[in-house]
Amino acid sequence: MGHRLSKIYTRTGDKGNTGLGDGSRIEKDHPRMQTIGAIDEVNCHIGLLLTELPEEDELGTLFTELQHDLFNLGGELAMPGHQLITDNHVNHLEQLLDSLNEDLPPLKNFILPGGNKAAAQCHLARTVCRRAERLIVALGKEYDININGAVYLNRLSDLLFVCARILARREGGHEVLWKQPSSQ
Repeated sequence: MGHRLSKIYTRTGDKGNTGLGDGSRIEKDHPRMQTIGAIDEVNCHIGLLLTELPEEDELGTLFTELQHDLFNLGGELAMPGHQLITDNHVNHLEQLLDSLNEDLPPLKNFILPGGNKAAAQCHLARTVCRRAERLIVALGKEYDININGAVYLNRLSDLLFVCARILARREGGHEVLWKQPSSQ
């Protein structure tokens, strides 16, 4: 692969534009770059979440796998016309969702972000993932992109919700339930 990043600054973006993988240049505030940035943020939040988990943690292994998928999704958007996220990625998330949700009690209330630091961080990753999903949907209305990316982010946010529930219950912890206001 060589040394792709031998020089970190290039000055090519100093006037507010950036290069895509196909050699074209777009404005840094272009909807495509906004979407790529939000996906990068989700990835960073998952990376921060990983620092809260013990080594060799089953969820940690999953989160690392998700980080690779997110990097690929950002790369796909940076290379118009390329497709890296497939139906298989979406199907894999659905299988994980079914498996991980199976042992959780049914929801009878809304859940507030919290419970412990790892669960709260997972909820934060989930909310940023939802923002990335909204941005990719908007991008898809104006540009030809792979629809699997939007579907993937939709399932990923659901998976992060389920993982937050699991993390909140670890070591005798509990989920923080929303208390419905009493009618007066």
